[in-house]
Amino acid sequence: MAKLYFRYGAMNSSKTANALMVKYNYEERGQKVLLMKPSVDNRDGGCIIKSRAGLAEECLLIHNDSDVYRMVHSYINKNSEINCVIVDEAQFLTKKQVYHLTRLVDHDKIPVICYGLRADFRGELFEGSQYLLAWADTIEEIKTICWCGKKAIMNARYQGDKIIKEGEQVEVGGNDRYISLCRSHWHDGVLSGK
Repeated sequence: MAKLYFRYGAMNSSKTANALMVKYNYEERGQKVLLMKPSVDNRDGGCIIKSRAGLAEECLLIHNDSDVYRMVHSYINKNSEINCVIVDEAQFLTKKQVYHLTRLVDHDKIPVICYGLRADFRGELFEGSQYLLAWADTIEEIKTICWCGKKAIMNARYQGDKIIKEGEQVEVGGNDRYISLCRSHWHDGVLSGK
């Protein structure tokens, strides 16, 4: 039975590595996987999904105005049937694009596995995450820890030694701009125990 999965976690919880390993597992069993990610994530040069652990794969880019349902069907028509769609950085999807993913699951019986952040650096939901939380059949947390050892659930944007809690929601970056923290240290603005 096909399902829509949302696997979320704070920054540095190995979401991308997890997504690429799931792709590998499908392919090891002779199944075909379509990898996708929103184009706003341009850190690795476009049509690449790359984890900090060094895993990397080509993917299709989803633009803000993309019809994901049609994209997947166009891919199937040019290539072959697929057994699974995996979307990385799914927090950047629009409500309409999450809806398209539900149609792939419900109408076409294609499992869709989405990986992404739940909330931004201000503690507010991303649009894609909001609708994945509302519409996904299965929601799973990928855990990571704060520098103090407690579970990290918050994403902090920082500059120098200060946590920033105001600004544009989307500012793509990695370890140079973001850190995952427990709620207490996010709230207090504490980047490390040093």
